[in-house]
Amino acid sequence: MNKSHSDKKIPQIINLPKHLGIIMDGNGRWAKLRGKRRIFGHEAGVLRAKDIVENSVRLEIEALTLYTFSSENWKRPAKEIDGLMRLFERTIKKYTGLLIENNVRFKQVGNKDMLPKSLVRKLEQMEAITSENTGLKLTLALAYGSRQDIVKSILQIIDDVDDGKIDRNQIDESTLSSHLSFSDLPDLDLIIRTSGETRVSNFMLWEMAYSEIHFTETLWPSFEDQEFFEILENYSKSDRRFGSVENEIELKKA
Repeated sequence: MNKSHSDKKIPQIINLPKHLGIIMDGNGRWAKLRGKRRIFGHEAGVLRAKDIVENSVRLEIEALTLYTFSSENWKRPAKEIDGLMRLFERTIKKYTGLLIENNVRFKQVGNKDMLPKSLVRKLEQMEAITSENTGLKLTLALAYGSRQDIVKSILQIIDDVDDGKIDRNQIDESTLSSHLSFSDLPDLDLIIRTSGETRVSNFMLWEMAYSEIHFTETLWPSFEDQEFFEILENYSKSDRRFGSVENEIELKKA
């Protein structure tokens, strides 16, 4: 972590989310407001993501998932997509060392078949280099869609039943969970979406069943540390009952 960030004051927050998901939205609009091309906004968004990763490391959050490019985003203009793919490659090259320095384990989820081969190689190299790290579990949801992930998992379960690996009468929620791309992580506790949009856009639909959701009007490149910390503070005060009522929770604690 560079000195400017290591010196930055991080608040003491108890009851942090184990798994935080962020839908990073608003890069294009942020650039347009400044009379710039959309790629300028995406570049600014990368810097904001870097700061959030560093803050998450210092807060000792267990898992952070960044939703950066959905399976539906392929409908964007080819020029913008090409610029984004090249930006992803530059970002990996630039920040691999930072992840190693901060003991971050990196993983990409999504359809690698849709990505340029050169980008896939760099993603897989970063995954391999950081695979033994034991700190923050950083996941990049890239070319990812939750519906597609669920369908793929169901097809895998069908194959396992046909092969005799799974008894169809024993299939339950945990069976599906274990076949999803996020099977190695806890379910989402908190989702933050920037840019004023109030939807989840096919992001971790299964894993968000009991998550808190915070929507902010702030465009992603303008999402500052203070707002991030305030959202975490508010989350820490929330009463998460998971379908129970307060008295039942107290009885379980007794």
